[in-house]
Amino acid sequence: MKNKRIGFIGCGKMAEAIIGGMIKSELVSANQILASAKTKATVEKVTEEYAIGATLHNREVAKKADMLILAVKPDLHEEVIEEISNVVKRDAVVITIAAGITLEFLEVAFKRKIKAVRVMPNTPSLVGEGMSAICANDTVKEEELQDVIRLFESFGKAEVLPEKLMDAVPAVSGSSPAYVYMFIEALADGAVQQGIARNQAYTMAAQAVLGAAKMVLETGKHPGELKDNVCTPGGATIEAVTTLEKQGFRAAVVSAMEACTGKSKKLKDA
Repeated sequence: MKNKRIGFIGCGKMAEAIIGGMIKSELVSANQILASAKTKATVEKVTEEYAIGATLHNREVAKKADMLILAVKPDLHEEVIEEISNVVKRDAVVITIAAGITLEFLEVAFKRKIKAVRVMPNTPSLVGEGMSAICANDTVKEEELQDVIRLFESFGKAEVLPEKLMDAVPAVSGSSPAYVYMFIEALADGAVQQGIARNQAYTMAAQAVLGAAKMVLETGKHPGELKDNVCTPGGATIEAVTTLEKQGFRAAVVSAMEACTGKSKKLKDA
């Protein structure tokens, strides 16, 4: 990665998360990164904050990048690709981080076979704890795919999936932070009801969720086993777990995920 130029078309929050993650992890140096933005204010901001190269001109980025990340909204992809397609390097890896943009869409828009990668990161990427799903077309070499994986693992975790499963990703990692925020809010409300101060309740609930997630990732144990370890016979925890089961907690989560996946497919096909 040390000899590659990383280009960003668009420099919003997710692009900044990726840039910040790469630099912080020392995966690449700031002078390897070049980004374009719509406004002079954004160009000045990212130049000052990350010490990277930045410009108002998309084509300037596209012609220099070995890995080109399209960090613009889905409805802008066609317009941007039309602008830059004839200056993108023939062997550049083109990465989209926009929802609903398929590998086929990229190939059609570029009007040639390109090294196309589709990535779906999530908002916790902004705090270095992202989860990214990755798929690539058959033109991308294994070592190039590994570079992409390392790139997105610099600010969290990444998993490679077949593209046919990408519609299921929002439900499990893209949209799911929203469900978790609701859970944290509910935990805090319950704590406040019992007399704990609101600010303390949010801290205690959020840290408990963070710690539980870390236990799953670091121990490798099944979530059910970890749950059982907290439940002493006849204790308060099993009473709470039983109540959650009676109220359809698990079924509600699965139903929400089914609804999310269904909507994702509709939006893609719209």
